[in-house]
Amino acid sequence: MTVTTDPVMLNEWIVCGWKGQMPVGSSVETVLLGQKISVSRDGADTYTVAAFGDDSAVERKLPVQIAFGHIFTTLGSPKRPLPKMLEFDETDRRITGCGCIRIHASPYRIIENFLDLAHFPFVHTDILGSPDSTEVMNYKVEHRKDVDEIWAVDCQFYQPAASKAAKAGQMTQYTYRVMSPISCVLYKSAPPDPTRFDLFSLFLQPMGETECLAYVPMALVDDNSTVAELIDFEQTIFLQDRMILQNQRPLLFPLDPRMETPTRADVVSIAYRRWLKSMDIRFGIYEKTPA
Repeated sequence: MTVTTDPVMLNEWIVCGWKGQMPVGSSVETVLLGQKISVSRDGADTYTVAAFGDDSAVERKLPVQIAFGHIFTTLGSPKRPLPKMLEFDETDRRITGCGCIRIHASPYRIIENFLDLAHFPFVHTDILGSPDSTEVMNYKVEHRKDVDEIWAVDCQFYQPAASKAAKAGQMTQYTYRVMSPISCVLYKSAPPDPTRFDLFSLFLQPMGETECLAYVPMALVDDNSTVAELIDFEQTIFLQDRMILQNQRPLLFPLDPRMETPTRADVVSIAYRRWLKSMDIRFGIYEKTPA
């Protein structure tokens, strides 16, 4: 596995661990964009991330930020800051994560799947969707150029069990926010309080072009479920997605619109792909143009 030279990916803040992953004084070795790195916990809230050379000696210390209960680093010099998500500062929310889930798939396919309302009835049957309610209603997509993010607003979908806190089926309101090529968040109706939204974020650590670790920090309006129940619910959803993602072809992500035909429900996916193309991103992109 070689380290990417793509400046777009090198200059992003990328998740590389979660705070509960290791006790103080321990470290974990992992891979980021083909680069071997170590993540060490020096104190309660202090971490060191280092890149290794070919001889397994420490080559350099990398920048570190702690946010949303997770650890972020970069191999370059990011121009895009970590996003602001004020819900993580609200004291009455349940703040938790799901550890990480390894997925043998393109990071962009994982993001695109996260944005896809249409797959709910077929992949998450009787949880996030029902075979009797498959219609994706019209929604709006915005490129918010002041922050360079893609937003999908006014999304709604009928869900038999929208979250662990849900007591019955409901029409769930959604807003999607794509914050970087490999991070996004969804805001969805909180069953205990219809005036508020649960927040489920997705941050990806691309180990290589077709292998990722997925982290899901959550800020939920839920006083009744245990942490174990919240994690189990979200991991169930992700493991259902993983079976689909790992079988998608080509493994690299095609940006040529002739290779994969979108439907009316894929408006946000189309915007996401155009956005990636406008960045001239090269990491993990399928370059072949069909004859």
